[in-house]
Amino acid sequence: MSGAGKSSVLDALEDMGWDCVDNLPVSLLNSFVHGSGEKECRLVPAAVGMDVRSRGFDASALPQLIRSIHGVRGEILYLDCAGTELMRRYNETRRRHPLAADRPAEDGIARERDITAPLRAAADNIIDTTDLTPTELRDELRRRYPSDSDEPVLTIVSFGYARGVSRTADLMFDMRFLDNPHWVHELRPLTGLDMPVREHLEKDPAWFQAMDRLEALLTDWIPRYWAAGKSYVTVAFGCTGGRHRSVRAAEEMFERLRRAGFSPNVRHRDLASQPSDTIEEDPGHAPADVSGGDSGSELNE
Repeated sequence: MSGAGKSSVLDALEDMGWDCVDNLPVSLLNSFVHGSGEKECRLVPAAVGMDVRSRGFDASALPQLIRSIHGVRGEILYLDCAGTELMRRYNETRRRHPLAADRPAEDGIARERDITAPLRAAADNIIDTTDLTPTELRDELRRRYPSDSDEPVLTIVSFGYARGVSRTADLMFDMRFLDNPHWVHELRPLTGLDMPVREHLEKDPAWFQAMDRLEALLTDWIPRYWAAGKSYVTVAFGCTGGRHRSVRAAEEMFERLRRAGFSPNVRHRDLASQPSDTIEEDPGHAPADVSGGDSGSELNE
C-alpha cells in the first residue's frame, strides 16, 4: 500500500547490506536479479520495491513472475496499513495518493487495496505498519531477516488491548484474568519492569500456574513452527493498558525461554503510555484506595 512504509523498508534493508532498488519496471526485474550475467558475482540478498506506480505492475501476474526467476528464492513481503492511518500520513505530508490525483485520498486507498488484493493473498509475509514507528519497523525487519545468522527469530511482545491488538503476533495470550496492579495506588505509576509489580502479581494464585502452563506450551510449539519452515515467531501478551500484567508476563516468559535454550527478543509496545482509569475500566472491581477516602461511590476497574 502506498504510504505503508516501502521507502523506509528499503532504506533499512540497504543498511543491513541488501542490494535495493525502488519502483523498478517489471520488465527489468530478471535483469536486476542476475546483473550483467557474470559467472562470478557476489551473492547478496536483494530487495525490489514495487507499487501501483511501477511500470508494468500487475498484482495478479507478479507472484508467478517472482517465483519463476531462475537461481534465486523469491519472497513477497506485502506492506499493509489501516486506511485511517494512511489518511493521517497523507494529510501530514500533504502528498497526493498516486491513484487519486484529483480525488480524496481515501478513494485512492480503497482502489489500491482492491488492485493489490491478489498480491496480498499471495504474499509470503505481511507487515502491518499501522502501529509501528520507523524504529520499530527497522527492528521488525532485523528480526525477520537477520543478516548474521540463519537461526529462527523469536520475539516476545507486550501490548494493551485498549490501544489495539498486536498486529504482528503469531500467538496471543490475554493476561487480563490476573489481579490488576493499576488499582493499587502505589503500583499505578510503576510498570511490569518494577519489582513491586512483579511481587504483587506473584501473589496472585493464578500467576505461576499460568506461567508454567504457557511455558510448557511454548517450548513445545515454537520448535514445531520452526520445523514447519517458519523463520520467525512472535508471541504477544496483552492486558488492558499494556503497562503492568502484559509487561511482567512478557519479561517472565523471556527469562523462562532463555533458560530453556531459546534466544528471544522482547519488545513492550505500550510501556511508555500514561496510566488511565478510563482505559483500565472493567465493571465489577471497586478499588478502595483510588479516591483516598470513603466517598460512598465506586470506581470500577
